Amino acid sequence: MISLKGCHFPKDAVLYAVYFYLRYTMSYRDLEEIMAERGVQVDHATLNRWVVKYSSMIAASAQSKKRPTLSSWRMDETYLRVRGKWMYLYRAVDKAGNTLDFMLSERRNRPAATRFFAKALSSNGIPNKIAIDKSGANAAAIREVNRILKRFGCPAKVQTIRSKFFNNMIEQDHRFIKRRVRHMCGFKSFESASAALDGIEVANMIRKQQFSSDTTSGFRMFAEIAG
Repeated sequence: MISLKGCHFPKDAVLYAVYFYLRYTMSYRDLEEIMAERGVQVDHATLNRWVVKYSSMIAASAQSKKRPTLSSWRMDETYLRVRGKWMYLYRAVDKAGNTLDFMLSERRNRPAATRFFAKALSSNGIPNKIAIDKSGANAAAIREVNRILKRFGCPAKVQTIRSKFFNNMIEQDHRFIKRRVRHMCGFKSFESASAALDGIEVANMIRKQQFSSDTTSGFRMFAEIAG
């Protein structure tokens, strides 16, 4: 359960604001007006703090509540600007298109890819195979993962597939994230960018219906994940 201790607004109002900012194309000032129309007077700077503070918490909860994923993965990274510099969003989906995991990194290299795979494996288990592009860093990271698995006595070995065809799925999946980020005014820090992207990914997972629930409302599903 996500604690809103110290927040002077009702929990539903906070979650409503965070979800609608993450899911739909709007600025914080647009959201400030929408909240005012619903009788909640809140400054756009406060809305920004809510998104940064609660998005990563909700993303962590979402990982434990999503449906089981498949063991054939597609992994890729896409580019985003933070403080005027290019940074890299590592992402993975399974062969059905379900989001597995995501991680913003300041660098695109073997250590960054290894950290991402370690994060994805911890929340999704060990895949049979991972489809990647021609990136040498990603291939080296999978070899490192296999060495670590062998060191711990795990007989499983992750197969690497280099296929543009297989990776088309995740490249198409990047579009939802990039479309939402494109209309933001830019990220002022790595921390705020990482938090907002975590939340956008959760909104994308809800859109894909990756959670078991009787509700048909995206917001209600978001609130259930928050607890």
